[in-house]
Amino acid sequence: MRGSDERTGSLFSFVDLEERVPHRHPLRKIRQIVNEALASLDGEFARLYSSEGRPSIAPERLLRASLLQAFFSVRSERQLMEQLDYNLMFRWFVGLGVDDPVWDATVVTKNRDRLLDAEVAAKFMAAVLAHREVRPLLSSDHFSVDGTLVEAWASLKSFRAKDGSDEPPGPGRNGERSFHGEKRSNATHASTTDPDAKLYRKSSNVAAKLCFIGHALAENRHGLIVEADATRASSRAEREAALAMIERHDPGSERRLTLGADKGYDTRGFVAECRRLCVTPHVAAKMKHSAIDGRTKRHAAYAASQKKRKLIEEAFGWVKTIAGVDKVKVRGLERVRHCFTLAMTAYNLIRMPRLLGWATA
Repeated sequence: MRGSDERTGSLFSFVDLEERVPHRHPLRKIRQIVNEALASLDGEFARLYSSEGRPSIAPERLLRASLLQAFFSVRSERQLMEQLDYNLMFRWFVGLGVDDPVWDATVVTKNRDRLLDAEVAAKFMAAVLAHREVRPLLSSDHFSVDGTLVEAWASLKSFRAKDGSDEPPGPGRNGERSFHGEKRSNATHASTTDPDAKLYRKSSNVAAKLCFIGHALAENRHGLIVEADATRASSRAEREAALAMIERHDPGSERRLTLGADKGYDTRGFVAECRRLCVTPHVAAKMKHSAIDGRTKRHAAYAASQKKRKLIEEAFGWVKTIAGVDKVKVRGLERVRHCFTLAMTAYNLIRMPRLLGWATA
């Protein structure tokens, strides 16, 4: 018998959101880890908010919503709120009931900025890595480091002379502007929409763009990201950030660590600083004038680090293509750092169900 296509409405629904999500859905394991990590940050959140006034968006719900935005490639907060309005799984993950109203996108943006000063994204990443089920997955001795360009939310037309001597773009919403024959550099020019963005390129055969550099430190067992950061773009930013991340991750360590990296890190200054920090620099050696000699390259661990260091590219690929960090939609270094660090935390979490043997039956 053919079924009816007529819609039958009901005044009440008695199905709990918990029952709507399959028992073996990967998000269940992710949500468990996230909730326990957020519970450990309760004291940090309490210091951010006043005990008086109207209640704002709970930071726990805000962070869960931001993770969903990265997991499912949601382009903006406005689209995220639209999804939260009708997607029951999104409501379940964030912690909203079926009848709870969603927030205004502008309110979400303002509440997110409250988390920047307290570096909540970095503390959230640390809490996830310290989880009792996640900690055994991490290597404590062998790491890799790398950096990637993150395009800024600023047009090249906004890159104007600091003294105002150049011509402005033509009239209109997207006026014409010719840069032919004009010399521009970060010393004489700056973006009017995002002054923190710098004109930079990593190789001579690509065009320079206004961008930041995202940095990541990965452990070599599973390629999970243990430290993340974003800085202004410069030729020395990657090496400086690498030293800061390894020292921040294991301060004052007297254990001999290894750090894999590409040829861009093969400088005498970086190698010497690594050795001072009790870190063996497993850096890919240049053909000429390399700071890495046979004492390091002769060991089997060096060859293993050169293979494992490529795992970090998987994290960069995921956060750029899935989490939307290829071109950030925020302005200012602090916001970019928060966005990049949270995206790296989402990358770690999205891998947890498989690494922990939790998958859809």
